[in-house]
Amino acid sequence: MEGQRPSFSNGIIGRWKTAWASRNSVKTFTIAAFFAVAFSLFILSGRQRNLGGSGSCDFPVVFNFGDSNSDTGGKSAAFHRIPLPNGNTFFQKPSGRYCNGELIIDFIAEKLGLPHLSAYLDSIDTNFRHGANFATGGSTIQRLDARMFKIGYSPISLDIQLSQFEQFKERINELYKEGVSSNIKSKLPRPEDFSQALYTVDIGQNDLDCALKSMTEKQAIESVPGIINQFAQAVKRLHNQGARTFWIHNTGPIGCLPFEVLDYPQQHENVDQNGCLRSLNEIAHEFNRQLKDSVIQLRMQFPDAALT
Repeated sequence: MEGQRPSFSNGIIGRWKTAWASRNSVKTFTIAAFFAVAFSLFILSGRQRNLGGSGSCDFPVVFNFGDSNSDTGGKSAAFHRIPLPNGNTFFQKPSGRYCNGELIIDFIAEKLGLPHLSAYLDSIDTNFRHGANFATGGSTIQRLDARMFKIGYSPISLDIQLSQFEQFKERINELYKEGVSSNIKSKLPRPEDFSQALYTVDIGQNDLDCALKSMTEKQAIESVPGIINQFAQAVKRLHNQGARTFWIHNTGPIGCLPFEVLDYPQQHENVDQNGCLRSLNEIAHEFNRQLKDSVIQLRMQFPDAALT
């Protein structure tokens, strides 16, 4: 961040709270069906084809990185509790999710026979035996700068989440070498689990939203290659840490998000039959196209890994 570092005062946290409150009313139902099908295909073919397995998905742990679409309590632990009606339908209480039910990452964990992931930042009575969730609502692929901070995004960007993961892994290795008690081990992944884990990444929507709030649509599209490059560097960083199986989400139709439809200047020719903004969805489509190309390149670069 350029210039003087802002104080994390109540006023600053209040600014984030206000900004995120409108932005993170986003629900995951618009892409849930797609990911359910895609995850089934991943189980049937991805792991078997790329890793030579039998086709069964027996990941001992899951590590997730992302924004509010997969945050299971990170922002709630770090800043303020996410209030009802979030969590009301499924959990019957605030659950740390920007959703009144479950998120896609919850369904993935359930499909693998694992408990829901605990947020890395939630240190109270937390069990990380089957993985950890580093996602935080409002996060971006890009590191936060003054422009993004003013809009109200989280300071816990993707590279910060990776640093948290690296620290987490290093600490696990240290504890096992020190011979910690079985009680502590029962709440932590084993060192060998990190290379056998499923790594899920769901982030990028806020980068596009930020671009649209601070530049023209043309400039927003021109910013996509730089964002994708930073994402690819994050995947490489995880690979260097031993990650071999990746589940990478694309971004949803941002032109259909309620806050975008309400806040963005609407012209009749820019609204499709569903009431969504065509130009914004075209930017999301371009992001996904470049993300797919990047994943293809990463597959070629890392033949020992599975990227879906």
